[in-house]
Amino acid sequence: MTERKYYSGERRYYSGGVAGGAIYSLGVFGAWVYFWQQSDAFWEFVWGFFQGILWPAFMVYELFVALGD
Repeated sequence: MTERKYYSGERRYYSGGVAGGAIYSLGVFGAWVYFWQQSDAFWEFVWGFFQGILWPAFMVYELFVALGD
């Protein structure tokens, strides 16, 4: 088992994961705009909300369908 040593004067900042969340949220907002523009009825707006959140899953599914042909 390894020991972790902590030094009082050493500080490390990690900010790499923050940018991914910002890009994902921009994608969600863009998907909401797209799906809401395509909607005509109330339940289509509700479905568009969920599609906006889950758009990466739909994209990967369509990619696998295209690769399977």
